[in-house]
Parts: sequence; C-alpha cells; structure tokens
Amino acid sequence: MTAFKSPPVFTDDFIVFGIIMVLLSLIFYTSSLTSKFWQKFYTWLPALLMCYLLPSILTSLNIISPEWHLTDESGKFIMDPDGNPIVEKLGIYRMASQVLLPAALILLTISIDLSALFKIGRKAIIMFLAGTVGVILGGPIAVFIVSLFSPETVGGEGYDAMWRGLSTLAGSWIGGGVNQTAMLEIFKFNQEKYGGIILIDIIIANIWMAILLYGVNKQKKIDKFLNADNSSVEDVKEKISRFTQSITRVATLNDYIILLGVIFGAVGFSHWLGNIIPDIISIYSGDAFKESGFLSTFGDPFFWMITFATVFGILLSFTGFKKYEGIGASKIGTLFIYILVAAIGMKMDISSVLKYPGLIAVGIIWMTVHIGVMLLVAYIIRAPYFFIAVGSMANIGGAASAPIVASAFHTSLASIGVLLAILGYIIGTYGAILCALLMQHITG
Repeated sequence: MTAFKSPPVFTDDFIVFGIIMVLLSLIFYTSSLTSKFWQKFYTWLPALLMCYLLPSILTSLNIISPEWHLTDESGKFIMDPDGNPIVEKLGIYRMASQVLLPAALILLTISIDLSALFKIGRKAIIMFLAGTVGVILGGPIAVFIVSLFSPETVGGEGYDAMWRGLSTLAGSWIGGGVNQTAMLEIFKFNQEKYGGIILIDIIIANIWMAILLYGVNKQKKIDKFLNADNSSVEDVKEKISRFTQSITRVATLNDYIILLGVIFGAVGFSHWLGNIIPDIISIYSGDAFKESGFLSTFGDPFFWMITFATVFGILLSFTGFKKYEGIGASKIGTLFIYILVAAIGMKMDISSVLKYPGLIAVGIIWMTVHIGVMLLVAYIIRAPYFFIAVGSMANIGGAASAPIVASAFHTSLASIGVLLAILGYIIGTYGAILCALLMQHITG
C-alpha cells in the first residue's frame, strides 16, 4: 500500500509554476557563466540533469509535490466513503504534457528541412538509424540478461510491469521527452515507480553525453582509427552557416502572435482529432483494442494527439512557416520541453532508485548495446566521429542535447543536431512501442 503523503509547503499551481521557472532560470543563468567553478560544476552535473534533479529535491523535501493526501485541521487524513484517502493533484504536469508537449513537437518539427536532412549525407542518417536500432535491440537484450540473475527487477504484473516503465526509457532514448511522456501516457506505468526509471535515464544518458563531449577533443584520433572521411562535415559547416544567416531576422510582436496562434490552434485541433478517432475506431472494432497492449495504443486519445501534432508540424514545414525558425521557433519549443522536464522531475522520488538497483544494470547493458551497434556500423561505413556523437545524442538526448553536442564541434552545426533529433521525435514513439513489445514478449 502506498504511504500517505501530507500536503507540501506550496499547494498552489501558480506558485509552484513560478518556483519551477525560477529554478530553470537559475540553472541556465549559472550554466552560462564563465567562471571555472560553474564550468566544472556543469561538466559533472549537466543542466538537463539539474532540471530534473532540483524539482525532485524539492519534492523529496515536501516543499512542492505533484500530489498529496488531504488532511483536516488536526492533520488527520480525509477519507472518501470507501475508506480511501482523498488525493489532491497539481495541474502543472497535465498542462505540460497535454499542451506544451504537442506545441514543442510542432515548433521543433516546422523547422525541419527534409531535403537538407538528406543532403547532410547518408552516413549521418545511417548513424542516427543505427543508434535507433541499438536502442530498440538494447532494451530486450538488457531485460533478458538481467532476468537471468534478477528476474524481479524486470518483472511485475499489470501497470507495475517493468516493461511498461522501460518503454518510457526507449521513448526518451530514441526521441526525447516528448516520446518519453507519450510512452508513459500510452502504457500507463505505475508512476510511483517511475522516479527510479527517470533517474536511471538521466544518469546513464548524461554520463554518455559527457563521454561524447570529451571525445570531441579526440575526434582526429577517433576518425583515424575508424579510417573516416571528415570532408562532408566541413562542407555542411559552410552550408549551415549560409542558411542560418539567410533566415535570421528580428522578430516582431506580430510574428510571435501569428506563430503561437497557429501552433496552439494546431494543438487544439490535434486534441479534437485525438478524441474523435478512438471513438470512430471503437465503432468498428468493438472491444478489440482493449484486449491487446499494442492495439490499445490506437484507441488512446493521447497517442492520436501526438501523431496528429507531428503530422501538422511536418505539413507546416513545407509552408512559409518554416521561416519562423529565423525568429527562434525551435528555441520556444525547447523552452516548452524544459518546462516539461521540470514537471516530470517534480514527480520523481530520488529514494526510489535505491529500491531498484537492478535498473542500473539494465541501463548500463542497454546503453552498451546502443554504443556497440553504433561503433560497428561506423567502422563499416567509415563514418566520422561527428556523425557518431550527434547521431547517438539525437537519439539518447533529443533536441535538448543533440545541438549541444553538435555545437561542440562547431556552432554552425547545432541545427544538424536539431534536424536529427526532430527525426527522432517523428519515429521515437513508434520505435519505443516496438521496443516495448519486444520487452513484453521476453518477460512473458
């Protein structure tokens, strides 16, 4: 039975949202400072990790909380007529996942240039897809290996089944926070255990990002070992620089109103379609979509909302709205993602990772498979380290981290990380579903 939780210090959505935004601003302000202390601090504790960690610390201290049990004036828990504690919830996570998440997906997708994505070279696409395959295969392989010595770690029944929770890790490591939240909503993993998986996610992913960034200074040696040709990267640097300069402009109030009006209009339309499509399907399928974990996905309004948001983003990328990247459309989308990250972090219980130490082994094995597949493919096709690093982080870190790794090679290359990460958003949900089904099959 879940232990009752007393009301936190702050129980108002507006106050808690203000606290989250202050935390984000402090993180990004201090991470931008050039002092040796802060540079070293964020080398060991990246900003993304801090965006998860600080809200979770406040939750652990019961200063803020996504939910709690109501108490009366004497401090006793209030029960409903059935004897269950009455739970009070904040609306921040719902707002972030239902509004900001699809908006971020569209904002990041409208900047995609499909022709430019293919022009950056087949090796970049191959390495990105190799990373995706590594994640899809790594999940079931890790589950199988860990099940040999710790079956309880990857077991569980119903909504406690660990494959459901690990599906969120697959969503995060193929696409990003958008797809991670989609998996949480689709497979309905018990959120009391979700904190442990989130913590494993950010620990493993950020250690790997740190290794990739460290490798930037060793890229010549790595490229020599792989016998790779780096000329295509140099060509891309020049092309990206010219494209960025051609669309960058000073934004007006009209620009932002039009952009956000279209984006949130598309979000609303996506919700409308997401609500009616399952109803239409149920008319013709009856209860079929409730009998299978895979088929039930297509009866989930959230799944369709995310799908249509992606479609709208792709369609808008073929219109003049693509030029809105020149006023920072992807930056606004990334801001929404970080708010979502903090909202998810607020749901974390840091101590939960101590309950599932086996998950650390799952994460390490999983990431090892991903790295192994990428290195093997890179050696075969002679891909330079740049494509390994950005292709991997476009999967593992998404749009928040891939540009960071790309810009470490050259500032003009950041948009390549965004383009590949957006591709991850597009296929992330479907790749994670496939990975989840493979893990479900292995665990029986």
